[in-house]
Amino acid sequence: MEMLVWAGAVVSLGGLAGLVWCILKGWRARRAGLSDDALRAAVRSVLPVNMAALFLSVIGLMMVVLGIMLG
Repeated sequence: MEMLVWAGAVVSLGGLAGLVWCILKGWRARRAGLSDDALRAAVRSVLPVNMAALFLSVIGLMMVVLGIMLG
């Protein structure tokens, strides 16, 4: 079960890295001084990556908790 905990931690860190990437991408788009429509398009393009990163983070944390409970 120790491997499940470590695998979950790696998956969760991957999701966290994706979230940081999304934050930086949105921050750069905001600082670029884009028009409202262009800013919406930039945020819309980041949204699928953001949802996938959140999913990875949740799955990783569930793996960690499951590994702790079973171990």
